[in-house]
Amino acid sequence: MIKQLAWNTFKNTGSIDSYLELAKVEDIERNISRNKEMKELNDINKNIKKDIEL
Repeated sequence: MIKQLAWNTFKNTGSIDSYLELAKVEDIERNISRNKEMKELNDINKNIKKDIEL
């Protein structure tokens, strides 16, 4: 969705900076999502280790 918004903004304004800024926002959102998934996996891994130790 952001990529389409960035493309439309670029087409309307001709400003590559607008496109690049919005594309960067998309990258940041993707990284946040990955970090959240990694945290969840780490939490699961910790719980499994605790269960094994019992």
